[in-house]
This record gives sequence, C-alpha cells and structure tokens, in this order.
Amino acid sequence: MTENKRIVLSSDHSGLQMRAAIVAHITELGWEAVDIGPTTTESTHYPLHGKAAADLVASGDCRFGIILCGTGQGIMMAANKVKGIRCGVCSETFSARMIRQHNDANMLAIGVRTTGEGLALDIVDAFLNAQFEGGRHATRADMIEAD
Repeated sequence: MTENKRIVLSSDHSGLQMRAAIVAHITELGWEAVDIGPTTTESTHYPLHGKAAADLVASGDCRFGIILCGTGQGIMMAANKVKGIRCGVCSETFSARMIRQHNDANMLAIGVRTTGEGLALDIVDAFLNAQFEGGRHATRADMIEAD
C-alpha cells in the first residue's frame, strides 16, 4: 500500500497569496497539493472552506489539510467540527511539531495576518516532518476522538 501524499489546501479570501506559496512549497517537497480554493479575493466565508477541506481529510482522500484565514482561528474551529479532524493553529514551529507528535493532528491552520510567508513555510515543514509518537499520546488522542 502506498502512502497517501495528498494535502488539501483551502482558505478564505485573505489567504490566496500565502496558499499559493504553500502549494508551490509542498509540491517541491513531493506532496500532491489539492487546492480547493477560493480563486478570487472576493469576500467569502471561512467556515465553508474549513469544512470542505476537513471533509477531504476525514474521508481519507487527503492525508493532511492546511487551511488559512486572517488569524487561522475561525477556519480551524470550522474544521474541528468534522468528526476525525484534529486541527491546530500554529504561529511558530514548536507548536506545529508538537501538534503532530503529541496530538496526531491531521490539519494545520495558519493566520495570514499574523504570520509572514517565510515563517509559514517553516511551520508547514515542522508539521509535515514530525511523526506521531503514539504511546501515552495515543490514549489522549483517542480521548479527543471519543463522543
């Protein structure tokens, strides 16, 4: 069985430029970017984009999701409403690494108004290069998933 190398990306209207930079970056790293928009800067609703991306991760179609809005908070909240999603907002690399290692996060949210593009790419790298540690952390991740 081959490893799922698909990452879904979405944002609200504020995230087009940073999303494009992340798409180019992860493609260079060997991931398949599934960019589901939007494609214009016309005002749009981040909850719709967070849910759409989360649905693709929850279904298994994409291994990870990277979502963007002004602060990352709103789109993260929308994504986390989808069963099976564990998404965190990160504005630095330590948290990005830890949400993978300790929380088995499958989605990453970044604020485009709070994080510069270079740092955002470093955050993406930290997230993608980290591995879930399992053990006691698996018990806790299972508790998050429980109804």
